[in-house]
Amino acid sequence: MKNRHLFLSSAVLAGSLLSGCSSSTTNPDDTATATATTATEMNMGRGLDVANLDTTVNPCEDFYQYANGGWVKNNQIPASESSWGSFNELAEKNNAVLRELLAEAASNTTAAQGTAAQLAGDFYASGMDSVAVNAAGITPIKPELERIAAAKTTDELLKTVADLKTKGISGYFSMYVTQDDKISTQYALWATQGGLGLPDRDYYLKDDARSKTIQAEYLKHLQNMFRLLGDDATAAQKKARTVMDLETRLAKASRTRVDLRDPYANYNKTTVQEFAKQNPNLKVTQLLTGLGAQSAKEIIVGQPAFFKELNSLLKSIPVADWKTYTQWHLARTMAPYLSQNFVQENFNFYGKVLSGAREMQPRWKRVLRATDAALGEALGQLYVQKTFSPEAKQKALEMVNNLQEAFREHVRDLDWMSDATKQQALQKLEAFAVKIGYPDKWKDYSGLDLDRASYAKNVMRASQFAFRENVGKIGKPVDRTEWFMSPPTVNAYYNPSMNEIVFPAGILQPPFFDPEADDAVNYGGMGAVIGHELTHGFDDQGAKYDFEGNLKDWWTKEDLQKFNARAAMVDEQYSGYTVLDNLHVNGKLTMGENIADIGGLNIAYTALQKALKDKNPGKIAGFTPEQRFFLAWAQIWRVNMRDEAQNQQILTDPHSPGRFRTNGPVSNMPQFYEAFGCEQGDNMFRAENNRVKIW
Repeated sequence: MKNRHLFLSSAVLAGSLLSGCSSSTTNPDDTATATATTATEMNMGRGLDVANLDTTVNPCEDFYQYANGGWVKNNQIPASESSWGSFNELAEKNNAVLRELLAEAASNTTAAQGTAAQLAGDFYASGMDSVAVNAAGITPIKPELERIAAAKTTDELLKTVADLKTKGISGYFSMYVTQDDKISTQYALWATQGGLGLPDRDYYLKDDARSKTIQAEYLKHLQNMFRLLGDDATAAQKKARTVMDLETRLAKASRTRVDLRDPYANYNKTTVQEFAKQNPNLKVTQLLTGLGAQSAKEIIVGQPAFFKELNSLLKSIPVADWKTYTQWHLARTMAPYLSQNFVQENFNFYGKVLSGAREMQPRWKRVLRATDAALGEALGQLYVQKTFSPEAKQKALEMVNNLQEAFREHVRDLDWMSDATKQQALQKLEAFAVKIGYPDKWKDYSGLDLDRASYAKNVMRASQFAFRENVGKIGKPVDRTEWFMSPPTVNAYYNPSMNEIVFPAGILQPPFFDPEADDAVNYGGMGAVIGHELTHGFDDQGAKYDFEGNLKDWWTKEDLQKFNARAAMVDEQYSGYTVLDNLHVNGKLTMGENIADIGGLNIAYTALQKALKDKNPGKIAGFTPEQRFFLAWAQIWRVNMRDEAQNQQILTDPHSPGRFRTNGPVSNMPQFYEAFGCEQGDNMFRAENNRVKIW
């Protein structure tokens, strides 16, 4: 989908001071020094903790280490996690609240049918009943396995595939309904590449030692899963090879993640009739009927070459091999919700091998996550009633307004952009919709029947309900009240087609936002997050959408060239950051997030100065508001990551690692140099012609 998130948490995270700069000639009273106060005597105020610091490090050499070194040293990654940082810490606090709410809902067996308490309570109770789940074994997916086995032709199998897709089963490709990129007032049916069991095409195609190890482990995992499905060792080995070969061919036909970032290249609208003609082996009419999307007259094809190859493979590869592939994707999708042997095998590969976790998360946490995924707004209703105040929402909205005003000033003051393009940018900024905390209108779960009998069946029912709700949008007006994150989520997003920024209640807490903290901390945390999401509307992707959310060019040719030149500097800077051995940040993949970080922090700094106008807050624990602002920014990106998770992040995540999300933006800001007394020759200092400032 198209939303730009602050932070991705798939298999990776995320994701106060004493020593001055030795090269600085700034008055030591204006920078952080270690001479006056010991760490234990310091009171950092709300939102910052002196224990997080590494005071042996010069902030002008490595600001991330300076601000977070103490925390990094003292916070080991829990055995059940692949990474641990500020996002995880806050999510852990939320989880404690959610666990209590779900336990209470699960204990209530008389809740009215269809209420949030009944749905969330029954779903959670079914998942926590490990005795029943283990006793059921493979039974919950037997009907689907039998249908796959019964198919005698590829055409028959594809009927089953359509049914499986409505139940949330992966494989083959993705098909869903969302806004038309070029007509944001209309919904459209989209078809995009997919069908892989590994996180990205590169996992199949790279031949370095790390990739080869993962490929070998994946083959073992496939074999083990087929053994659990009932195959003997020989058959399981053969089936594993079949899946690997088939997925490798799909991977070769898939676009890279960098190529997927181009909204124009991935927008190929055609009629359903023409799509069916181009891909006869996909049985498009039959497929759409099975999906409940038969009313669609047009379809936007993300990657036509992928479907051309899939169409060819459906003809050339025997139905037996496709049945094997379909069995695998059924088992892969449902493994976390089946008996312990499936859960453990799924974790052994996806948790241990790919992400580096040492042990499985406790059952309650896994079931809680599944409940949020299946019933985010039902659970969200319970959550906001307990945790989110109208005062917090109002304070956050005030901060958004201040950030928008600061952004306006930045646009007006740009020396590289013409007045014509500035007017278009300001029009888009004025049109931003803002959503804070939770939806004004809760999702209606009428028609979703859940009980306590089968966890896996509940997962499939919830997936089918969501799928049918999604395809049911075809031909209807766009619902601009819809949210794409649940209220407890510790994240935020920008949606270009809606031209909206969204901040769930879950993130409106320390260390991001604290109504009792000083302005500097709040603007360095939540303010920069708001600025980040605002800037997504004007990053290398968002800048291609107009004020109404349409994919449309609104730039003069000269201004676009200037923008692209500045974006290329961002690419060059971040591509120079080394993560592991010879593994570098992918500056092109992370381009949008890096632009949003740099722009967001600059805008938040301006908003802070406006908030401090006519105030004289002075220092807290010897640190100026400007220093506390930058420390708060660094604090939200603190994280420890296992090598496996770090590798996966670099390959798949459009966000840079926390160290570079901290150091990258501040190294481009003269305001940071002034706050900490950084000068030419310091590692964090960039010559003026090497600094990036787009917004």
